[in-house]
Amino acid sequence: MASADPARPGFQLPLLLLAGFRTLIDDLHAELARQGHPELRPLHGFVLQAVGMDGTTATELGQRLGISKQAAGKTVDRLVEVGYLERVDDPRDARRRLVRVTPRGADGLRRSAEIFDTLRRQWAERLGAERVDAIEDDLRAMASTNWFRLDMPGWFGG
Repeated sequence: MASADPARPGFQLPLLLLAGFRTLIDDLHAELARQGHPELRPLHGFVLQAVGMDGTTATELGQRLGISKQAAGKTVDRLVEVGYLERVDDPRDARRRLVRVTPRGADGLRRSAEIFDTLRRQWAERLGAERVDAIEDDLRAMASTNWFRLDMPGWFGG
């Protein structure tokens, strides 16, 4: 069945939502680069969030992100190389290695949160605070109850 409004076909909604997401993420990463974090990429934010402040194993990280242990390990290798993560012995089990966020990684996460606040203010200045609030409220109403999931990389990758 065709869209009731040919000027607003149904397929445009997800594309516009993705375009808005992409705009925010691109603006975030441009500012992160200016603030001394040029190595961070969109995937890295998901990884740092999934590692969390308590750390995790590569296997658990892969499960949280919905990717293979090998893909998680490769991403961890890169983030260790540029100083955002570190590998340490697990104090509870000497056979395991934990991946932890370094101070540089925590700084990247902190700056990301501050930049997102700035970007939201910019959207509110352009569209109006009430409209941005309404967009957020409407998206919360339509999103599933577990909308904050870190397995987006695996979901996009198939």
